[in-house]
Amino acid sequence: MLKIGGYINILIGIGHLIGLIWPEQMFEKTGVLKEMKTLAQIHFSLPYLLTVFVALVFIIFGFYGLSASEKIKKLPFLKFGIYAIASIYLFRGIAEQWYNISQQTTTISETIQSIAAVIIGLLFLIGGLKKWKFKIE
Repeated sequence: MLKIGGYINILIGIGHLIGLIWPEQMFEKTGVLKEMKTLAQIHFSLPYLLTVFVALVFIIFGFYGLSASEKIKKLPFLKFGIYAIASIYLFRGIAEQWYNISQQTTTISETIQSIAAVIIGLLFLIGGLKKWKFKIE
């Protein structure tokens, strides 16, 4: 589970970097076009820098998943990192969807993104619980 979650995160990170070839289309598809245009008004490079930063975060999350599944060298604070990543994904998936439903602004794209976040969060959570021998009946 951790290996799958790790590879998914690395793919998401690489996808962000590839998406910078067509930034406006990527920002529109991910629902952040308006925010990125606002950032670009401050400085033209900010949307690109933010996207690279986000891609690096996804890649680091991926490395933690691979490290916990013993595919790469052990990273520092591994157990904490796995559960923190799981928490971030689960919070993002559940809280955003709950907010969108309460505001009646849910779109299919946002729902798919929320479901994906919950699935990835569960991969990290259940994978971590299994790795560190928490009994799941």
